[in-house]
Amino acid sequence: MNKKISIKNLSLTYGSTCAFKDLSFDVFENEIFAIIGPANSGKSSLLKCINRMIDFNTEARLTGDILLDDQSIFSERESNHLRRKIGMVSPLPVGLPLSIRENVTYAPRMSGINDPKLLQEIMEDSLKKAALWDEVKDRLDHLATKLSGGQQQRLTIARALSHRPQILCLDEFSIAIDPVTTTKIEAVLLELKKHMTIIMVTNVINQAKRLGDRTCMMLSGEIIDLDDNQRLFNDPNKDQRTRDYINGLFG
Repeated sequence: MNKKISIKNLSLTYGSTCAFKDLSFDVFENEIFAIIGPANSGKSSLLKCINRMIDFNTEARLTGDILLDDQSIFSERESNHLRRKIGMVSPLPVGLPLSIRENVTYAPRMSGINDPKLLQEIMEDSLKKAALWDEVKDRLDHLATKLSGGQQQRLTIARALSHRPQILCLDEFSIAIDPVTTTKIEAVLLELKKHMTIIMVTNVINQAKRLGDRTCMMLSGEIIDLDDNQRLFNDPNKDQRTRDYINGLFG
């Protein structure tokens, strides 16, 4: 398998607080890479580093490197171009106070796309991939903030897909939505991995088991286990802390 992302001796601190230290691992093309672990393990901070949202935190100090297709993501001073390649979906849906249409076409328009036909194609394709098109196609000019929570989360995914990214990062995407919508989004992700790489932080162990090709267990800013799902969730010889977390003994 081809490496899509390579993390090289990556460490992050916020002032005097260490978020994680000396992380090194690879993420492959067209896989769903799940990251699990209790709160304050550094999972969300790691996602913010991968698409350089960490740049906005003035207290953050980062050492090491992250390679995308063997090129450092820090080689460009401007990070907006990188974020078109690496989309991010936050835990809580945040719809822009615009129409559904404007929400999905906002990023393409900001990147210089003005052709109405192309914008329509991008919007429709993104909404279909997010399993939302059939529910909103007759009210595209309605205010997006009027959608249900589950619909807004799928709209957030559609907005991330409008960049046509190579990598999609998801941080606890199902934390605020119902099981039925979660099932819909999980089906979307399994389809999307045919076209992109997905890195997913989740505290739902069964979600990592269902979706992940490989899963990484983080604890106190360190990786204590990383393996394909069959071995990580079923091998009795795995790190005791991993087994205890998977079995709900802490977290």
